[in-house]
Amino acid sequence: AMQVGDRVRIKDSVIFYHHPLHRGVAFEAKGMEGEITAILQEWRGRPISANFPFVVSFEVEGAKRPFKAHMRDHELEVI
Repeated sequence: AMQVGDRVRIKDSVIFYHHPLHRGVAFEAKGMEGEITAILQEWRGRPISANFPFVVSFEVEGAKRPFKAHMRDHELEVI
């Protein structure tokens, strides 16, 4: 099972609209590599079933800070 701190790669076709260098336009993110920074399993102490539970942080060259995306497990592979 994937855990916080794992390096991951996007293995499916995923479109982002919030990529820092391509804001507001469709950006194909397949192949991007990042790190799992959180796994959403509870909210205010109660278990939840998040549709996109993996929060992944991606370093982007030329961007001021990493950008984060919420991902599904089947979209990711550990590297």
